[in-house]
Amino acid sequence: MSAPSSESVIVSRLRAAGCVFAEDEARLLISTAATPDDLAAMVDRRAGGLPLEHVLGWAEFCGLRIAVDPGVFVPRRRTEFLVRQAAVAATGLGRPAVVVDLCCGSGALGAALAGTLDRAELHAADIDPAAVRCARRNVAAVGGRVYEGDLYDPLPATLRGRVDVLLANVPYVPTEEVGLLPPEARIHEARVALDGGADGLDVLRRVTTGAPRWLAPGGSLLVETSEHQAARAVGTVAGSGLVPRVASCEELYATVVVGTMPAP
Repeated sequence: MSAPSSESVIVSRLRAAGCVFAEDEARLLISTAATPDDLAAMVDRRAGGLPLEHVLGWAEFCGLRIAVDPGVFVPRRRTEFLVRQAAVAATGLGRPAVVVDLCCGSGALGAALAGTLDRAELHAADIDPAAVRCARRNVAAVGGRVYEGDLYDPLPATLRGRVDVLLANVPYVPTEEVGLLPPEARIHEARVALDGGADGLDVLRRVTTGAPRWLAPGGSLLVETSEHQAARAVGTVAGSGLVPRVASCEELYATVVVGTMPAP
């Protein structure tokens, strides 16, 4: 079978499975597969509903190839806006920025941010062992460290009061809406990375409450949320003693709440 014919067959198979961008996906699968047998297996997995990134073993994020293992949360393109906002918060320090990536998943946010800065001291943490194993591969590439545990618990105490940028891509889907997510997320990603509690803000509240103990004066907490949750998230941030603001990007349909630690 010739290559074009083979590609057309793959495209038809993927389109029949409901893949909207079947042509693009087929090209990625063909370019990634090491052998025809590998390609056939990858097409089978993708047609069976496995997220493309889990089939490929990587996701493109902020121009990087981020390793993504099966079961690990796939970084979304909209979250690139959070990284851009964090890069602004990390500029002008005159020293390496101290960055913490909580709920780090694959470590994509911390790795991408560290890659945009001249110098950074990067720490990341997640409660999911599979995510931690994956993040260590991505974060090690930029000289960072990854810890396993619940939010701030595993972080070195020496970071308290020193963090310039605290990234937290927390789960923010309300519990009763998790079942409405696309099967790729609902079935193939860890629920702990999706479920934000009754109103979707449980983890955000915990992160925000703890943030003032870790942020340096002038340091910023940045969290992604949905547009309709932003007002409540701002109230939570303000209630913790941080100065809140909301940044949004219509193109990526992204909303980020930023809380800045007042200088003494």
